[in-house]
Amino acid sequence: MTKYGKVLSRLSAYEVMNPAANGSLHCFPGSVVGLKYHDNLALNSSDIPGGYSMSDFRHFLRQAYDLQFVHVSQITKPRLMLLSRTNTRRFLNEDEMIALMEGIGFQVIVIRRSKVISNLGKFSQLINSCSVLVGAHGAGLTNEIFLPSGAVMVQVELLGTEWASNTYYGDTARGMGVHYLRYKIEAEESSLVKLYGRNHSVVTDPGSVYRDGGYRAARTVYLDQQNVRVNLVRFRETLVEALSIVTDLDR
Repeated sequence: MTKYGKVLSRLSAYEVMNPAANGSLHCFPGSVVGLKYHDNLALNSSDIPGGYSMSDFRHFLRQAYDLQFVHVSQITKPRLMLLSRTNTRRFLNEDEMIALMEGIGFQVIVIRRSKVISNLGKFSQLINSCSVLVGAHGAGLTNEIFLPSGAVMVQVELLGTEWASNTYYGDTARGMGVHYLRYKIEAEESSLVKLYGRNHSVVTDPGSVYRDGGYRAARTVYLDQQNVRVNLVRFRETLVEALSIVTDLDR
């Protein structure tokens, strides 16, 4: 209720009830219970009464959370949010990455604490004020949904995450009117090289890890054990492209 109260309160003309706080018996003439899955962060307009689209849902969220920016052109100075992970999939040269971002011309906001993200009201407004979102593959990238249209989401794609990266975040960004840039790391940028060796199948053939051990084995390796030291020369090209997109007056 605390996290999603603003959304739930707009789904009905009646007050939202919290059964944990109000244990009394409630009677209704009918009810609809459950969720219908369309796709990852996507809507199938033909299955929805009224034909609502993802664009309509983003408009709904802007109203619910009082988000100021509809389009990235409303943001006068390019702002970049970097999602900093503290346990797995960490950026091992994060300070150098931030310096690079600032040197290119971005005002950089670094999000390091999960409790900041858990305050969805404040966090949604913060990310809505940004032109670019950068992060390693992970659930935090779902916050792309709060970016203004025309903004850029840059996903650092780690070893063994190619399919999931595009399916869960790349395709969804495009469907929201957000530009998607993929920074696919090379083997030498992954901490798995030091852990397993450059010629190990974990590094050279991630598909074999999925085939032989299944998702759980692959998750342990690629999501739980992997960190990244970004090649700043290569990464700079992606950042320059992102800056060009959000500062192009003809976008």
